[in-house]
Amino acid sequence: KTISYFIDTNLSNPFTVYVMNTDHPDIDQISIRLAVFDLDFTIWKPEMYEIDGPPKRKSNGKGGTATVTVTDRQDTEITIFEGANYALTHINSLRENKNIDIEAAVASRTDEPEWAQTCMDWLIVDDGKSLTSCFAFVELGFSDKKEHFKRLREKTGIPYSAMVFFDNEMRNIASVQELGVKCIYTPDGMTRGAWHEALKAFA
Repeated sequence: KTISYFIDTNLSNPFTVYVMNTDHPDIDQISIRLAVFDLDFTIWKPEMYEIDGPPKRKSNGKGGTATVTVTDRQDTEITIFEGANYALTHINSLRENKNIDIEAAVASRTDEPEWAQTCMDWLIVDDGKSLTSCFAFVELGFSDKKEHFKRLREKTGIPYSAMVFFDNEMRNIASVQELGVKCIYTPDGMTRGAWHEALKAFA
């Protein structure tokens, strides 16, 4: 069963103050219209099937020094890959500060879609936005990712040639490539290098 979401991009997290990552490339034009990310071991680690029970928020410290982390029941922390944080904050900056027509989306076959949605609501990137607010469109479901992309194409009107896809599993890369989407393999999670490769391909 596939669960499709349209994400409201006005959510925020009240618990923490964040510092902007300002070392992104200075870009005025780019032909990527939709950057699509897998979730498990591309945006975050560990994968949902690896955690013990649904995610929870855990407060660390007291007063003004308190921080909030997302963990499972055994206090295993769920964290965003640094490269994913880098790419998403850059996309947010391009859209908001450069008025560039680019959106981020999710195509995920995660085993636990409800847990994944909770993680997206709670995990925060460096510009203070939740993952939920970073993604304009979300496709969660255990169907072939080619089907995810067909629905994204229908929802957005964006051609496959203007999409880029990041995933840590080669079978998903091979499937989506057949549609004409630029695909970048991220076996060790999302990296800055993978995002730079996408920027170069669409420059």
